[in-house]
Amino acid sequence: MLAVHFGAGNIGRGFIGALLYEAKYRTIFVDVNQEVIDRLNKENQYEVILAGATKKKQVVKQVSGINSVTNPVDVVAAIEKADIVTTAVGPTILKVIAKLIATGLEARVAKNAQPLNIIACENMLGGSTLLKEEVLSHVTEEIKHTIEQYVGFPDAAVDRIVPNQVNDDRLQVAVEPYYEWVVEKPALKGKTPVIDGVTYVEDLKPYIERKLFTVNTGHAVPAYIGHQKGYPTIYEAMQDEEIQAIIDGALQESGEALIQFYGFNRHEHAAYRSKIIERFKNPHISDEVTRVGRGPIRKLGARDRLIRPAILYMEKTGKIPSYLVKTIAAALTYVNNQDKEAVKLQALVNKEGYANALQIVAELSAEHPLVDAVIKEINK
Repeated sequence: MLAVHFGAGNIGRGFIGALLYEAKYRTIFVDVNQEVIDRLNKENQYEVILAGATKKKQVVKQVSGINSVTNPVDVVAAIEKADIVTTAVGPTILKVIAKLIATGLEARVAKNAQPLNIIACENMLGGSTLLKEEVLSHVTEEIKHTIEQYVGFPDAAVDRIVPNQVNDDRLQVAVEPYYEWVVEKPALKGKTPVIDGVTYVEDLKPYIERKLFTVNTGHAVPAYIGHQKGYPTIYEAMQDEEIQAIIDGALQESGEALIQFYGFNRHEHAAYRSKIIERFKNPHISDEVTRVGRGPIRKLGARDRLIRPAILYMEKTGKIPSYLVKTIAAALTYVNNQDKEAVKLQALVNKEGYANALQIVAELSAEHPLVDAVIKEINK
């Protein structure tokens, strides 16, 4: 079986590529990094290190690469023959690769009208849906109808921490042992791909928001509070008892919102929450707080990891989420001159003040009680 995977970075190789190999796929990586492509074609394998006490190694074999800029024709030919297509390129790059995927699908449906599933494995909501929209914008109405009939774009939720790293072996990648890959089953076309480690669900949204409100919300605490306290890494921040108390409280608040809104089992979610917190304490995968905290405007968005669970908690309980408020306040006051979004946020704060800035980035009314709660926290 053949898999075509867009994105030969650490996540692509260390997460998606590794699971595809275990599922007996031969994987062609599509990327613009010629050095990585050359190494993949020379070695036809690479090592994945599970970042834990034992540092268990997995050798991923039957891999090769294509440079999408210099050899687009080869990418099209690969899509024609593929049994599955996946991506891990980052949300902003999906639009960039859409035209090439569209060209590949046009060639495929003309020669091989067989079902194909394209799964965007990105850290975002509705990645495959966005990719589908972009792909369909590059084809004729006739081809569009055929693609919609034979090609599935199931959305997915993915979770695996892959820290920044520099390895002597350019292809070697270290990842945490834990992972989760959840795929929306109703959007699949043809046979369901058999991939150990993938969970197929009827409704993906609860799992996306469970991950967002637990992993991403939790990660924000040691990032923003840790930065305030001068810690350089997530691991060091997680040793601080006050930060431990805040992350535990914030995830209890976001968890209560999830339990009441989606009906998650309370005991099962408590175990999930505890597992997530322990992941952040793993000394083998610690990230810099500035990398986890980058992009504070996006992370303070109305539907993102801080504002959305806070509002949902207020709607379901009628109470102010004190620990989420502490984290929102830390994000709103986050200063990092190396982060363009942080610079932009503080420029907005200097012009508008904290209250108006929060209203703008979080799409909140001036009367919303969350605004007042955050400003009181900042004033402390």
